[in-house]
Amino acid sequence: MAKIEKVSPLAPASFPDIPSIKGVNFSTASAGVKYQGRSDVMLAVLDPGTEIAGVFTSSSTRSFAVIDCEEKIHLKDSSSGAAIVVNSGNANAFTGYRGKVSVETITSMAAEVLNIPRSRVFSSSTGVIGEELPHNLIIDALGKMVADKTKQDIFEAAKAIMTTDTYPKGSVRKVLTDQGEITIAGIAKGSGMIAPNMATMLVYLFTDASVKKDALQSYLSEINERTFNSISVDGDTSTSDTVLMAATGKSGIRIEKNDENFSQGLASLMTDLAHQVVKDGEGASKFIEINIVNARNKTDAKTHAKSIANSPLVKTAIAGEDPNWGRIVMAIGKSGAQAERDKIKIFFGDILVAEKGWVAPNYSEELGAQYMKNTTIKISVDLGLGEANTTFWTCDFTNDYISINADYRS
Repeated sequence: MAKIEKVSPLAPASFPDIPSIKGVNFSTASAGVKYQGRSDVMLAVLDPGTEIAGVFTSSSTRSFAVIDCEEKIHLKDSSSGAAIVVNSGNANAFTGYRGKVSVETITSMAAEVLNIPRSRVFSSSTGVIGEELPHNLIIDALGKMVADKTKQDIFEAAKAIMTTDTYPKGSVRKVLTDQGEITIAGIAKGSGMIAPNMATMLVYLFTDASVKKDALQSYLSEINERTFNSISVDGDTSTSDTVLMAATGKSGIRIEKNDENFSQGLASLMTDLAHQVVKDGEGASKFIEINIVNARNKTDAKTHAKSIANSPLVKTAIAGEDPNWGRIVMAIGKSGAQAERDKIKIFFGDILVAEKGWVAPNYSEELGAQYMKNTTIKISVDLGLGEANTTFWTCDFTNDYISINADYRS
């Protein structure tokens, strides 16, 4: 198994101070699913009346945990309590009928010990694909977690869902409304196998606001597209990608559709978590922002951005601090989206690198090389074809990425 020995150099200085969200209680346990000496099961218990929304991977080989969540997320009755159960170390994906049995057993056990319907228990698994999940270990852990009654904070929950992550990821926002203040908090795991495809890793978001289910789903789906669906680590999409959001309503403050303050607060939090996932990309040493402007349409803009972000040649050049702008040209040309050579302008930060089908007259290799020493790299491409823009985030490829993934199962 890959041994993670150092924290990403792009990690935040510390985990944020996240207050308790009324209506949410966390527990964790060390079940020994794969890892020893650390927590690997997280349980979030949600009060009756909690509304839940979700977005999921569209992978055709998605796990049964994802399929089970997809089936439950559309159910309207929120009168009973709910729960989210997550294990790390084993993805329970591509495990045939055994995977289905594991999900049904885990969710049934959680429903029984919490006295809630199984339709209100959502589960996720993350880790190695194609290995049978020892769900008996999780069942034993669930019984102890519920019986213990010890409530833990969200920091412990964030640690329990980590795999090759080098740090726990959390974020919080306070949002002032006309009725008062509400809190939105979230945790994420994600380090590799990250590419946009209807969510990109495991993310759990919680708010004490009261939000109707349809409105909550609308907020989550729309903001997901420009946050978690706008990042990539390696261009691969997991079988387990899940984003769940729970609104407990315990603040007594109702949020309706099109609430600008709530939307901005949620978008800020989701962007922060998306950036943290990229900054913890396996072996990452550079955080890369790609801006595409003046594309023909939004689809073209995102296609060009993804082509640049997922190019191994671009990512390795940045890792080596090589200002090889020709690889940006290559990525634009191969994307399949519309581009016209002589209209393209390429920038590193504020430095105009290329325009009019040639290197910019005031650009020098020394300028580019100096810029590449930064830990945050901004690449902008002006296509000069329309008015559509997009922003996308990724990281570089280093030798550490190869080391981690070459040794992931052993």
